Amino acid sequence: MIFIAVRFTVRSAERDNWLPAVEDFTAATRQEPGNVFFDWSVSVENPDQFVLLEAFASAEAGEAHVRSAHFAAAMDTMAGLVAETPEIINVEVPGEGWSRMAEIQPRES
Repeated sequence: MIFIAVRFTVRSAERDNWLPAVEDFTAATRQEPGNVFFDWSVSVENPDQFVLLEAFASAEAGEAHVRSAHFAAAMDTMAGLVAETPEIINVEVPGEGWSRMAEIQPRES
């Protein structure tokens, strides 16, 4: 599985526009056959920073994603909203998605 984490720091004036601007990209990516997950979060320390966690079943699925028309369109849109070049981690990891954390379980009331 290809796991990718990307931090996007957007211009403060564009903060409220970010998620609507990437909505079509997010929906299209989630429909890709090789997409495992594609999830956005907002930093609790910097409200201008959005974190994308995404995974693809294989390197080929990741390459197909990067070659897609919706990827190209999103990169063009994002370039007008970001304050700096995004930071990325892109690694191949074993597994097919999320696993359960062994160290914590819900406590009975």
